Amino acid sequence: MLDFAIFAVTFLLALVGAVLYLYPASRQAAGIPGITPTEEKDGNLPDIVNSGSLHEFLVNLHERYGPVVSFWFGRRLVVSLGTVDVLKQHINPNKTSDPFETMLKSLLRYQSGGGNVSENHMRKKLYENGVTNSLQSNFALLLKLSEELLDKWLSYPESQHVPLCQHMLGFAMKSVTQMVMGSTFEDDQEVIRFQKNHGTVWSEIGKGFLDGSLDKSTTRKKQYEDALMQLESILKKIIKERKGMNFNQHIFIDSLVQGNLNDQQILEDSMIFSLASCIITAKLCTWAICFLTTSEEVQKKLYEEIDQVFGKGPITPEKIEQLRYCRQVLCETVRAAKLTPVSARLQDIEGKIDKFIIPRETLVLYALGVVLQDPSTWPSAHKFDPDRFDDELVVKTFSLLGFSGPQECPELRFAYMVTTVLLSVLMRRLHLLSVEGQVIETKYELVTSSKEEAWITVSKRY
Repeated sequence: MLDFAIFAVTFLLALVGAVLYLYPASRQAAGIPGITPTEEKDGNLPDIVNSGSLHEFLVNLHERYGPVVSFWFGRRLVVSLGTVDVLKQHINPNKTSDPFETMLKSLLRYQSGGGNVSENHMRKKLYENGVTNSLQSNFALLLKLSEELLDKWLSYPESQHVPLCQHMLGFAMKSVTQMVMGSTFEDDQEVIRFQKNHGTVWSEIGKGFLDGSLDKSTTRKKQYEDALMQLESILKKIIKERKGMNFNQHIFIDSLVQGNLNDQQILEDSMIFSLASCIITAKLCTWAICFLTTSEEVQKKLYEEIDQVFGKGPITPEKIEQLRYCRQVLCETVRAAKLTPVSARLQDIEGKIDKFIIPRETLVLYALGVVLQDPSTWPSAHKFDPDRFDDELVVKTFSLLGFSGPQECPELRFAYMVTTVLLSVLMRRLHLLSVEGQVIETKYELVTSSKEEAWITVSKRY
């Protein structure tokens, strides 16, 4: 089955309408190294399927043809960039549109957004304020949910295997729903209902649209439409309740409601942020703990930092900001897991990368999963090594790629803080241990996950 990222790109191609529509015979005219279409109608889509994912296809393509490559979605030419050097030539730091958000909006067939530069800057500022204010106002809640998970793990015998993916998804759902949408989700049944609908929508936008199977299955299509309608219905209800009212706790939706957005924009932005934040937070928590269980040295160093910053005192927002090594652990987690392996931009004006001309309205992929494993940028790239982020040049490169700093997507910024609080709570009391003999295989989609459940065990520090 073609993965989420493939369809995201394909849908964007269809969305812009005026994208280059070239026939296979004209491929050489582009002058960009790459492969010819396997099939006239489908282009290289069969090759992507055979590779297992778009990310794995791009890894092979860049290994064969270099940092700038081309291939075909149907009869449309696509260009992929696979090193930091070529990305530096293409990335425009003044761009305010978030490619992650753009993909999700396209998949959900939402139409709002995409305004002029000043409108995009305004919306970006709203998002930033929404993340900051919701995290500050709900810090005690986040701490409480983290401590509830800790208590659950402390109650387990040391030999018990903990289903990490399941627990992290549940924790993320509880945290994100309450911090984004408010007190409705203090009720566990509401969280369970949201998680079920979220899972249905996320699954179908990743597969059912592309191969046409969703339209061919009346049952599946109805389940998807019902799930999306239920998610939109609860959001509309919450938006209505928050308008013109003052609440003790600020949630993310409040920032959108207080901004100069119409109801449809508020609905769509709330939906995108809710969907994306749940997944990114869950997967960042999962991969961070997975990597910590494989490196006793990193786990020891992180524990020592947490102990030095907090001692026996409470975990506070002010002190959280002092956890420099923890941030390095999370940055390295994003890099090593290739958390979001593919991103995309539409070439709005003709450009040049190295010696190659990129025509206007070409879709350009950022092969981030390839870039994040490039040994010329990341020495010992396959080693989990948070210390690499001691280097300011490495931090600057990571920021350029959109994983930190001004270009960081709001959902990831949100996830960084949630994961930092969770790790601070867990690491003070627990050793995190891997299950002997377990091999975790990776599934590359828009957000990278493990193919099957990841199991860990825990032991008490005291």
